[in-house]
Amino acid sequence: MIFLVLSVKNSYLRTRNIKSKYVYMKIDEKNYCVILAGGRGRRLWPSSRKACPKQFLDFFGTGRTQLQTTYDRFAKLLPPGHIYICTCKEYFNMVKEQLPELDEKNILVEPVHRNTAPSVAWANMRIKRETPDANIIVAPSDQVVVNEEKFIKSLEVGLSYVSENDVLLAMGVKPTRPEPGYGYIQLGELSCKPDVYCLKSFTEKPEREFAKMFMESGEFYWNTGIFISNAKHLIQSFESIFPSVLRNLKFEKPDYTYEDEMEYVTQNYPRYPNLSIDYAILEQSQSVYVMKCDFGWADLGTWHGIYEFMNRGEGDNVAVDTEVMMEDSHNNIIKLSKGKLGVISGLDGYIVAEEGNVLLICKKGDSSALVRKYVNEVQMKYGDDFV
Repeated sequence: MIFLVLSVKNSYLRTRNIKSKYVYMKIDEKNYCVILAGGRGRRLWPSSRKACPKQFLDFFGTGRTQLQTTYDRFAKLLPPGHIYICTCKEYFNMVKEQLPELDEKNILVEPVHRNTAPSVAWANMRIKRETPDANIIVAPSDQVVVNEEKFIKSLEVGLSYVSENDVLLAMGVKPTRPEPGYGYIQLGELSCKPDVYCLKSFTEKPEREFAKMFMESGEFYWNTGIFISNAKHLIQSFESIFPSVLRNLKFEKPDYTYEDEMEYVTQNYPRYPNLSIDYAILEQSQSVYVMKCDFGWADLGTWHGIYEFMNRGEGDNVAVDTEVMMEDSHNNIIKLSKGKLGVISGLDGYIVAEEGNVLLICKKGDSSALVRKYVNEVQMKYGDDFV
């Protein structure tokens, strides 16, 4: 049984489950969230496929997909009308099917694929037109958060900070291993707020040797890909990158309709460069800060990352929602489709992943670049049916 008590603006939402403690979450009508759900997920091939990438999969057998889990996480903090999903036209129907409670106008569909920076710029324009003094959280749809109470507390602190300061605030977590598949943020000087630092440098996916140096220095944190800013500052940051498109996309005329906006986006969105928000903001903005967070985090983008994050069984093997018998095998990660049984003997340090018409068996190592290479080669030789 669940009891819900909710009042109005700037209130607190209290939920209570019989088996759990009270959890309090601050609600502010100025706060919004943009969830990025348009990626192809190629680094988790073949489980993640072009027709149904990782964010739409119930990868761990929990009953909720990664997109649904991410939405659930932010729905504890924000009303549904303040959550937007950025995706591409191929995945629009999957977003609607998995999040039926979300209004279609809250699903921003790229006319052409242009990476995360243009889609966030568009969402930011939409939100600022609705709420000029809005604060915006930008988050990927494929991450694990272990301690959601700490996560919500970090968001509240971050939202408070960007309400008072024109900065882009990146949420960083302390590295637990020299992972080359993540971005690394170097902390600069401490700001006026505890645990908030100026950004000194940003390095995306370094070689393992450099990742080890970064981790040992204590100055670098993992970039979670979760950013917080106020809408005004975010627009100014994007205008320095693609000014001509954004200048006309502000829609400041009071009679500008949703249909006008969509017509403009359809005609002009292809003019945006193919640019990620990490490169667009972290590497080019002069007002980036980092908040040290400790809520337990993992990026579910690579086989190696999932292996490092999950609890390991006998022989340090990880079986992801998979039936498998193993003998004399160690340090492997196995993911098979439902109804399949794996029998593995004498294997050490491998990825074994099967889905549909593809079986992948390769060394685990730093698998991200390797799996991408295989996807490209398979696509060229055998066509889209295998990717």
